[in-house]
Amino acid sequence: MQRIVAPALEARIQRRYWMLVKSHLHVANKLAAGVASLPAITSAFATTQAAWRFFNNERVTLPALAEPLRAVGRERLEATQAPFALLVHDWSKLRYNHPLRKQDLAQLTHDTDIGYELTTALLVSADDGQPLAPMELHLKTAKGVLSTRSPAPRRRGHLEQVLPTMQASQTWGLCKPLVHVIDCEADSVDHYRRWDAAGHHFLIRADDRRVRCEGQSCLLSEIASQLKQRRKFTCHGTASYHGRLAQLWVAETAVILYRPAKKNVGGKKFSKPGRALALRLIVVQVRNGAGKMLAQWLLLSNVPAALAAAELLARCYYWRWRIETFFKLLKSHGQQLEQWQQSSGEAIARRLLIAAMACTVVWQLQADESAAAKPLKDLLIRLSGRQTKRKNPYTAPALLAGMWTLLSTMELLEHYDLRTIQRLGRSIPLLNTG
Repeated sequence: MQRIVAPALEARIQRRYWMLVKSHLHVANKLAAGVASLPAITSAFATTQAAWRFFNNERVTLPALAEPLRAVGRERLEATQAPFALLVHDWSKLRYNHPLRKQDLAQLTHDTDIGYELTTALLVSADDGQPLAPMELHLKTAKGVLSTRSPAPRRRGHLEQVLPTMQASQTWGLCKPLVHVIDCEADSVDHYRRWDAAGHHFLIRADDRRVRCEGQSCLLSEIASQLKQRRKFTCHGTASYHGRLAQLWVAETAVILYRPAKKNVGGKKFSKPGRALALRLIVVQVRNGAGKMLAQWLLLSNVPAALAAAELLARCYYWRWRIETFFKLLKSHGQQLEQWQQSSGEAIARRLLIAAMACTVVWQLQADESAAAKPLKDLLIRLSGRQTKRKNPYTAPALLAGMWTLLSTMELLEHYDLRTIQRLGRSIPLLNTG
C-alpha cells in the first residue's frame, strides 16, 4: 500500500501520523496499552509526549484523520470484481475499569452502564468478504457525538443513525454502489420503507415477522418451513460455523411488507401506516454433514436479483461477521482499546483512527495472495511466535504481532551493524551454553 496523505493535515502532522500508525502495528498488552516506541535514538518518553500532543491537538480533526482510511477503501475497492461492495454497520460499547480517569464517559443504557459507544461503518469486499477499511466512525460521549463526518451528527438511536450514514456514503467517491448490511437490530418496517424510498440497497437479518407471500399472510418461519417441504433449498458450498466446517443451504422467495410499522417514541406506542414494500426473502441454513440444521437466518433485501443472486447475498450476510472481528482486533486481540489511558473522548477518537489504519494495513497484507507477499507473511508469523491453523495460517493478530518485531528489527539495523548485534547477543549469560 502506497503512503496515503491527508491534504487537510500539514506535512509535519502527517509525518507524526504515520509514525503513530507504525507504533500501533503491534499487539498491545493490557498492562502496557500505551503507544509503543520503536528502538530508535529518541527515547520512549519523547515518543509518548509526541503522541500525547497529537491526540490532544485540536487542529487534528477527525474528518482529516478519516481521509487516509477512505483513500485506502477507494483504492482497494477498485481492485474488486463484484459489481457492488458491502458497508457493514454495527455498534460496540467501550467500557473502562477506571471511569473516573475519563472526563466525558456517557450513560449508555442504565445508571451503571457507563462508557463510550463506537459506531462503525466498515467497507467489505463482496468478492470474498475481506475487510477493506473503516469508512466512518462515531464515538458517543457525555458531551455529544465525535464523528469523522462534518458536521458531526447529533445523538440519536441506532437505527436513526443509519440513513444519514447511507447518504454520507454517496460523498466518499466510491466506484461501486453499496449494499448496507446490518444484523437483526435493524429489522424495522418503518426503516425498511425509508431506506428503500431513499434509493439505498440493504440486506437485513429479520426476526420472525408476518408478511404476505403468494397472496397469503404468514410468518417468515412458516415460509421457511414451506420452502424446505418443497425442496427449494440448494447447497452452495461450505461455511465455517464455530470453527467447524458446515454446508450453506439457500432458498429464496418474494414477500411483501404490508402491515403498519410499530413505533415507540418517548414510551408512547403507535402504528404508522406505509406503502406495501416488495422484498426478497432469502432463507439461509447452516447444516452439518448429516443434514442437521445448526443455524438459520431470515434475510430481507431490496437488492435486485440482476445485481446479486440469493447465494451471493447469503455469503454477504455471512461476511457481516468481519465487523465483529474488527471490534475484537481493537479491543482484546490487538490494540487493547479499553485499556487506553487518554482522558477524553476526543483523544480516544483520534487514537482510534490511528489504530484503525494499523488494522487496515494488516488486512491488506492478509488479503494479498501474490507470490511476493507469501514470504513476508511467513516471516511475520514466524516473528510473532504464534501457532496458527493450517487452514487459516495468516491471522490478523499474528501478522500484527510479527509486524512490530520486524519494524523493530529494521529500526535497530539503522543504528547497529549485524556483527555488533551478534556480539552483544552472545554476551548474554546462559544463552550461549552448550
